[in-house]
Amino acid sequence: MDLSSFLTSLGTSFLIFVVLMWIFACLSSKPGNDVVYYPNRILKGLEPYEGARTRSPFTWIWEALCSTEADIISMSGIDTAVYFVFLNTVLGILVLSGLVLLPVLLPVAATDDSVSNQSTSNGTFSNLDKISMGNVKARSPRLWAFFIGTYWVSFVTFYMLWRGYTHVSELRATAFMAADVKAEQFTILVRDIPPVEGQTHKEQVDSFFKAIHPETFYRSMVVTDNEEVNKIWEELEGYKKKLAQAEAVFAKSKTTSQPEGKRPTNRVGFLGLIGRKVDTINYCNEKIKKLTPKLEAEQKLTIREKQLSAAFVFFNNRLAAASAAQSLHAQMLDTWTVIEAPEPRQVIWSNLKMKFYYRQIRRYMVYVVVALTIFFYMFPIGFISAFTTVKNLEKLLPFMKPIVHQQVVKTILEAYLPNIALIVFLALLPNFLMILSKAEGIPSESHAVRAASGKYFCFTVLNVFIGVTVGGTLFSASETLEKDPNSIANMLGVGLPRNATFFLTFVALKFFVGYGLELSRLVPLIIYYLKRKFLCKTEAEFKEAWAPGDLGYATRVPNDMLIITIVICYSVITPIIIPFGMAYFSLGWLIVRNQALKVYVPSYESYGRMWPHMHSRILAALIVYQITMLGYFGVKIFPFTPLLIPLPVLSLVFAFVCSKKFYKSFRYTPLEVACLELKEMPNMETIFREYIPPCLRSDKFEIDEHFEDARSSQDFRTISFV
Repeated sequence: MDLSSFLTSLGTSFLIFVVLMWIFACLSSKPGNDVVYYPNRILKGLEPYEGARTRSPFTWIWEALCSTEADIISMSGIDTAVYFVFLNTVLGILVLSGLVLLPVLLPVAATDDSVSNQSTSNGTFSNLDKISMGNVKARSPRLWAFFIGTYWVSFVTFYMLWRGYTHVSELRATAFMAADVKAEQFTILVRDIPPVEGQTHKEQVDSFFKAIHPETFYRSMVVTDNEEVNKIWEELEGYKKKLAQAEAVFAKSKTTSQPEGKRPTNRVGFLGLIGRKVDTINYCNEKIKKLTPKLEAEQKLTIREKQLSAAFVFFNNRLAAASAAQSLHAQMLDTWTVIEAPEPRQVIWSNLKMKFYYRQIRRYMVYVVVALTIFFYMFPIGFISAFTTVKNLEKLLPFMKPIVHQQVVKTILEAYLPNIALIVFLALLPNFLMILSKAEGIPSESHAVRAASGKYFCFTVLNVFIGVTVGGTLFSASETLEKDPNSIANMLGVGLPRNATFFLTFVALKFFVGYGLELSRLVPLIIYYLKRKFLCKTEAEFKEAWAPGDLGYATRVPNDMLIITIVICYSVITPIIIPFGMAYFSLGWLIVRNQALKVYVPSYESYGRMWPHMHSRILAALIVYQITMLGYFGVKIFPFTPLLIPLPVLSLVFAFVCSKKFYKSFRYTPLEVACLELKEMPNMETIFREYIPPCLRSDKFEIDEHFEDARSSQDFRTISFV
């Protein structure tokens, strides 16, 4: 990519961002749009604006900058606060690295013109290439500056990661020591309950835990096969929703000229398009009357006869539950597997029944599928990165030659085509990886998000960084390789810094256009108005239409990891990429902070469990960077290249030390933070009911006899608290 194409891409992306900011300033001030731009505040009973509605278009920036970590926690929870610790950590790495690398390495590279005038297989070096390490000749003493820079980035990363881990550990401990009652702190999840003749799983679980925890065991809830009851419940809820909608339509049809109104009708055939026409209100009422007793009967049958080999066990204090979750309850590994219970709202019920070895087999099968997908994905991504260059388009599609030679078309193609192709390709992955992660038998949504994020990170490192840089370079120089296979090292030495221009435009497109769209919320706004006009009839439907959702960690964190991997890996080779990385994470910090305070509502809380995975993947990106620099210094025939070998070793030692020092407090709840007193006595029945699946909940819950057998003798004991 030449300089004009790069500047075109950068300027156009910035212009788009300015337009989107202006759109946000205009639309967010309209009273009718409050539910789109301030839903988090509205759901918490706060006013959308803290001041007058006619405000400066930049007031949101000041509000975001002035907000504290406590504000983030109160509005969006610990997980969101931990995400900002991640952003602060990455920004610290880039700022401290840039303070040394930019003023030192850029002049060192720019003043060595021994390579800049040489022709390569791809043409001549551009102006951007002249300020990269590729512009420094082999064996040059100037390489010492880049060598020292490699060590500097590594030690800065170690320092910032240690600070981040310490801070998140404190946040997590503070959250657990809070006096508020959290149902999951009194609960453990038990899987792999062994079959015993003559006893139900319920009786088995109660007798087992009463014997081991006689003073603190409260009661248990055996997980059941809810497939059939859930179908009936969903059908019943569908008719209730349809009835409410029909009644709203009927009420709206009553006017002064037609006080009796017009009763809505529908057809009972496929999708309401065929079949006999019926009165919707009467039809829904009849269906509800038939389904209600059917649901109650199926609920009783499910609880009594469809018990599975998993259960939630409840304790009467937090310390007992935390201690039980960390204890080995059986001699055999595949029986009585006990872990801390996830939040009720993030339980994946269908996975709880999976047996131990079945989960292990499924996990390894998923790993094989992911490995094969990564391998086969590498070819199309490498092909696209090479194919979407102008010269290769001319070579592979000769009929486009007259078009791509036009200056405007050429500039646009070079500026956007490769980046858009890569973004589209990567957008296909997150949902697929989430499905694979849940297929492993993972019991909670937050755990599935962490697993999917790890798989996506492998894709980004192996397919984007390696696929685009190495694959694109080799593809574009295929003819030279055929004639001289030994020239691969020289071509990679030239190709790595040249591909940095592609990544510069990629990062710029992501932070200007991506964050601009997030701030403006154009897509959610359009969807909301379409739903409001054509679909929403009741208050519940209106509320559902503007439900904001959460930050989307499953896609946001992996995308950020891709950017930090690219920026770190190219920080010494092409230091000019550092300001782009700083701009990406600075703008992200500002915009996501605004969204966390005003828009997004967390769908679950894992108390920062994502941090160890963020930490380990930044370290993995650092190791990739260190190995890349080791190879690139070898290409430059730098005689002191072996002195870089200790860096990956230091990174592994640092990862080991952090894991031993911090990780267990993330995997388990430390007993010293679980033993503090609560500000009020918890209602254990309320905690128990929070774990009842929606399809098994009943208005007659307290008198339903099929729940009575779940009661423990602990109901009649005095509950003691630490």
